[in-house]
Amino acid sequence: MSSKSKHKTVKTNAMRILEEEGINYESSAHDLKDGFTSGSDLARMFGQVPEQVFKTLVLFERRGEYFVCVIPVDETLDLKKAAAHFGVKKLEMLPMKELLGVTGYVHGGCSPIGMKKKFPAAVDETAALFDEIYVSGGQIGLQIKLNPDDLLSAAGAEYADLTA
Repeated sequence: MSSKSKHKTVKTNAMRILEEEGINYESSAHDLKDGFTSGSDLARMFGQVPEQVFKTLVLFERRGEYFVCVIPVDETLDLKKAAAHFGVKKLEMLPMKELLGVTGYVHGGCSPIGMKKKFPAAVDETAALFDEIYVSGGQIGLQIKLNPDDLLSAAGAEYADLTA
C-alpha cells in the first residue's frame, strides 16, 4: 500500500477507505481559485486524458433508493441503461441541493468511495480499458488515481454500459 500526494491534503473518507483496504492510489490536490470547474476542464488543465477522468453521479428511484454511476467526464449518462442495470423502472438525477445530505460530499467533490452509506454502484465499462483512472477524492480539486478494478472493490461497484 502506498499513497502519494503532490500537495498536503486532509485525509478524506475515500482516502481512509483505500488505505484500510490496502489499495494503492495517488492523490493530487489542485487549488481552484476561481471555484468549481467542469471535470473536462480539470482534465485538460492538468494534462489528463478526459476518457480516463471519471465523474460520480448520484441518482434516485421514486421509492427512495439511491444509486451511484461513475462515467467519463466528457460523456452523458444514459438513464435508461442505468435503470436497466440496477433493475429499476426509472432513475432520476439527485438534485444538487440534496447531494451533501445523502452522500456527505459536495457537488464537484463527490467521490464514489466513502459516502455516508454504500449505495448500489456501477462504473462505466470503458474504465476497464485503462490501467489507471481518476476519480474525485472527496473534496473539490482533489483527485485520486487508481486502478479501475480497485475502484470497483472499494466502492462495491461493478462494470456496466452506462453512457449514451
